[in-house]
Amino acid sequence: MKLPESSEWALHCAASLAQLAPEDTVGTRRLAEHFGVPAPYLAKQLAHLVRGGVLAGTTGPRGGFRLARPASRITVLDVIEAVDGAADPYRCREIRRQGRGALPEEDCREPCVLAVTMRQAHQAWRSSLAAVSLADVVGTLAPGVPDRTRRLLTGAEG
Repeated sequence: MKLPESSEWALHCAASLAQLAPEDTVGTRRLAEHFGVPAPYLAKQLAHLVRGGVLAGTTGPRGGFRLARPASRITVLDVIEAVDGAADPYRCREIRRQGRGALPEEDCREPCVLAVTMRQAHQAWRSSLAAVSLADVVGTLAPGVPDRTRRLLTGAEG
């Protein structure tokens, strides 16, 4: 499965915000500079994360983004679905019923084994991502990384 580059941006931004204090907010420009990505494109992904309930956004001089709920209650799947949707990427077009090798209709009453296999793989992938929270991700970071992230993104001392 290939995800767009913007999925990586969204995951890293959410994981970085999970390293901050709940009251800390970080603006689009600062996140874009932190990761070296274009701010206008990142802004679109952050807006998706707000609409998806992953982030909360505030406006004004001290505005920015923060997690919408505790990191332990936001999964990697929540982030991916907020920016990429939940649709199964595999679409069976029933080509087994086309061309010279077309099967008769009575042999195609059940979904094809390939469509079933791909659906099961997609579900396994979703289950795997749903099992990992942002708190789990932060918990695997090397000591000192959350303090460094907080210092770089907010200017606050750890």
